[in-house]
Formats: sequence, structure tokens, C-alpha cells
Amino acid sequence: MALSSRIERAKREHGKDGNNGTDGKFFDLPSVPLFPFVPYSLFFAFQIEKAESNWERRAMRIVELQINGTKRRVEIDGERALLSVLRDEFDLTGAKYGCGEGQCGACTVLIDGRAVRSCLTQVASVEGKQIITIEGLEQKGRLHPLQEAFLAVDAMQCGYCTAGMIMSGVGLLKKNPNPTEPEILRAMEGNICRCGTYPRIVAAIQQAANGDKTAKGGAR
Repeated sequence: MALSSRIERAKREHGKDGNNGTDGKFFDLPSVPLFPFVPYSLFFAFQIEKAESNWERRAMRIVELQINGTKRRVEIDGERALLSVLRDEFDLTGAKYGCGEGQCGACTVLIDGRAVRSCLTQVASVEGKQIITIEGLEQKGRLHPLQEAFLAVDAMQCGYCTAGMIMSGVGLLKKNPNPTEPEILRAMEGNICRCGTYPRIVAAIQQAANGDKTAKGGAR
């Protein structure tokens, strides 16, 4: 609640002037003796507001991130989700907000080559680490082999889950260049496609693994 609202509430509780019935009006909180002239509720409202303001100032700091091979600096709360920082601060909107609980995979990015749910990752925890988003897979005008495979087999419909699917697939191929179908299914089980294109997604990962050696190395 804003301080002005708390002051109005204190006035209603303690009298029109907010001074517990003493003469004179209460306008300047810091300049008057606190007790017994200032109502307890008003005094503590001021202290809470001050503490909240100080906490917000302490929480903000400069965070340096390595995103798609580029060093980026931003002043933010280190506890913010990496997903919101990527989307709101750097306009990297490929990673999508789906469930906010790490259960759908739409927000997946690579952190040091590993598929990670960015909606659950605090941005301060990835300082100094290599962050790759879907925007960073393309190199010198060429799509990543898994992106090409998704296009070749039409492994997308509405497209909302596609970036997360591709990032999880790239993370798998970096660890396992020649996954079997059960291994693909196990690696991708945390990614949800509400359009139900799972067979084509599996086919795309198999094509990228078998058809282009660069897919085995993942993003470079």
C-alpha cells in the first residue's frame, strides 16, 4: 500500500488530523516528535515504506551477461528470471513464457551448452556463463542444422513451442551426437507441444543428427 493511502487510513483511525486528538495538524512526519503525538499505525507505515525503498535500491545492481557471444551489461535485480531479462531488457523474444514453472519447455535456452528453463533461472546465477538463445543459433546467414530439419519435416504448427523444442534438441545433440529414438523421447519429455507434432519433432532431431555433422556440435 502506498504511503499516502496509509496516511489516509491512519487519519480515519485516529481522527481527522492524524494526531491522536492533540492540537495542530500532522503534516511533516520527520519534523515532529514521534511519541505520543504520532499514531503507531502511521509511524510504522512510514517505516515500512522506507524499508521497501531501501530494499529496492539494494537489489538493483549491474549484471554482466554473455549472450549469443556478446557481452551485455544491465542494471537489474539479480533475482529476476533470466527469461524476463532476455525478453524485456534485450528484446530477445524467441524464448517464450508458457507455464512459468519450468514444466512446458517454451522458455528453454542453453547455459554453457546445457538446456535450461530460463523462467526458473535467476539472472545473477548465470553471470560469466555462455547463454545461447534461439536467436544465436544462426551463424553467418545459415540456420542451425536442427532449424533446417524442423523446416524440412514441417515440425511445427502454431510455433509457440518451437524455439524451446529446438534449444532442447540442440542441447541433446551436443551431449549425444547420435541419439536413439528412446533417448530423444527421454530428453524431450519436458517440452510440451499443444499441437501434437511430436513425431515430426523426433524426425527432425534424427535428421539433424544423421544428415549434417555440424548438428553434432550444436551452436558454435
